[in-house]
Amino acid sequence: MTTRHRAAAATAVSALIIAGAHLIGATAAHADDVKPSTPPGTEPSASAPVPIDSASPGLKIPQGGTLAPAKVLDIAEVVEDLGGEQRRQETNQTVMMALQSEVLFPENSAVFNAQAAARIQAIANEINTQKATRVRVFGFTDDQGTYEHGQELSKQRADAVQAELAKTVTAPGVTYDVRGYSEDYPIADNSTEEGRKKNRRVEITFPRSTGG
Repeated sequence: MTTRHRAAAATAVSALIIAGAHLIGATAAHADDVKPSTPPGTEPSASAPVPIDSASPGLKIPQGGTLAPAKVLDIAEVVEDLGGEQRRQETNQTVMMALQSEVLFPENSAVFNAQAAARIQAIANEINTQKATRVRVFGFTDDQGTYEHGQELSKQRADAVQAELAKTVTAPGVTYDVRGYSEDYPIADNSTEEGRKKNRRVEITFPRSTGG
């Protein structure tokens, strides 16, 4: 790709973002009670490679309008298994694995079922392969019941997953960021059981290896 083509592509990406495209841890574990300003896992990881002229007539900004800071967002590839029990999302920066709570825990419980350990160990093996040194484990629930109960349950489930991961993750100095978000950041419609099932999940996110 020529310099001219790269600049054109970067400008196109920046223009999309300006138009409103906001789509899109020896072992230690900690939790930060401050909520992120954007849904976890969707933060942009790179700055725009070219400057944007806010006075350019081609932007067609309404009178009085201003530009938000331009950023280049990662392209995400999402793969979900047939039953929707496990979802994998990859960018050029990170891997995120989401497991529905039903495949790990009995209803309204943070105690593992029989198949949970094998699923989590498989993810831990990939963390080892990627040589990741920071792992985020975030729990989520649907909107049934109180927010406070959901927050407690989602954190307990995230804690359980982190503890199981730590049994298999072998890289030294891994830091875990463990949080429970209750019903915040749904990925599906809570008005249906199918949607609520998707929202009841634990997400495990870690950087991709930069090695060749």
